[in-house]
Amino acid sequence: MELGEPVSYKVLTRGTPVYSSDEQQIGKVSHVLAAADEDVFDGIIIGEHIFGEEHRFVDADDVQEIFEQGVLLKLDRAACEQAPKPSANPAVMHADPAESSSELRNQKLRRAWDLISGNY
Repeated sequence: MELGEPVSYKVLTRGTPVYSSDEQQIGKVSHVLAAADEDVFDGIIIGEHIFGEEHRFVDADDVQEIFEQGVLLKLDRAACEQAPKPSANPAVMHADPAESSSELRNQKLRRAWDLISGNY
C-alpha cells in the first residue's frame, strides 16, 4: 500500500482515507482532534466508515502513521469496529483505578463530541 510521504497531523484534512493495520480502508477522517495551543495531537474522528453511520474516535496512541494520502492505524479491522463513538458523557473505557488514562480518554471523547455537535 503506497500512501505517500509521512506528514504531520497539522496538514491532515477531512476526507483522508483511514486504513486498519491489516490495510483495509475503514473510513475517512471527519475531524482531527488536537490541543492547538499545546501542539498535542489527540486523535481523529472517523466518518463515512464501514461500521454504520455514527462517528468513531481513534486515540492518537492508536494511529501508526499519518501519510499524504492516508492514515494507517495500529488497530486491525475487528478492533476498529469496536472504536468508541464520541458522546457528551462517554463511558469509562478502563476501569483500572491505577490508570489516569481513562479520564484523559474521556476528555478527548467529550472534545470530539463537542466538535461534532458544534458545542465548542
